[in-house]
Amino acid sequence: MLMANQKMNLGAFLDKVFRNTTLFFAFLVFSIMFGILITLFIASLPALKTFGPAFFTSDSWNPVTVQFGGLVPIYGTLVTSLIAMLIGIPLSFGIAVFITELAPVWLKRPLGIAIELLAGIPSIIYGMWGLFVFAPFAADHIQPWINDNLGNLPLIGVVFQGPAMGIGMLTASFILAIMVIPFTSSVMRDVFEIVPPMLKESAYGLGATTWEVVRNIVLPYTKVGVVGGIMLGLGRALGETMAVTFVIGNAHELSASLLMPGNTISSALANEFTEAVGDIYTSSLITLGMTLFVITFVVLALAKLLLLRLSAREGKQT
Repeated sequence: MLMANQKMNLGAFLDKVFRNTTLFFAFLVFSIMFGILITLFIASLPALKTFGPAFFTSDSWNPVTVQFGGLVPIYGTLVTSLIAMLIGIPLSFGIAVFITELAPVWLKRPLGIAIELLAGIPSIIYGMWGLFVFAPFAADHIQPWINDNLGNLPLIGVVFQGPAMGIGMLTASFILAIMVIPFTSSVMRDVFEIVPPMLKESAYGLGATTWEVVRNIVLPYTKVGVVGGIMLGLGRALGETMAVTFVIGNAHELSASLLMPGNTISSALANEFTEAVGDIYTSSLITLGMTLFVITFVVLALAKLLLLRLSAREGKQT
């Protein structure tokens, strides 16, 4: 009896130690996140005190006159990421559906390995490929076609007008789309594969098509994982640095045309942080970094809120 009590006490003690250890590491993550945010905020105070809220609405960026505004890199970050996701999400979804539902058995594994290998390519390689291969191809074939066929459209034509230089916002968006596809499609494929085969076989037995099975069975069952994969890809697109720096043009100019050079927060930091002279210049760059941190946090929070609303609606329907 004494031995049993000792074992029970030891087990309770170890369980308490384990619980407190995991709790410590959980709060450590939050502490690091808030520590980074506070550090960025303190370092950005000189720029915020100098320019105020106008920093986020001004497109001026002149180190000589010490006039800085973050509108151009913020706009470039949001636009390139949005276009990349508009291109990457359908392609990632199609790849995942093909691998899990349509591909023959002998092709599934090699295709899945190829997709995962793309995720392991360093971003600087994507940037070099984009600059030396994709940009010249875009200048010779893609951008002239866009100018001729989309540049004259009413209202939205100005978005597709501009010189065919190869580099620019649209080229950066294409490169980002190629980079996010391996991450998003891999997550989608993994979550699609956990759907119980009985559910899909029952739907096929009732006469459902492949698309109906994917839409009515697979997607509702895996929506959390699908949104998670999309958020993973969006996080990669928002924070990508080297690949974008190679192909976006790195110009602090606000233009409605996607064919014109632009800038993103990450590329601006990569290009100018080592050259920043003076407290205001450095603080302005750090303010851009804080802005990117906040944008990423807000996007992830909205995604979580969306999932909670979907779960609540499902509960009400049930």
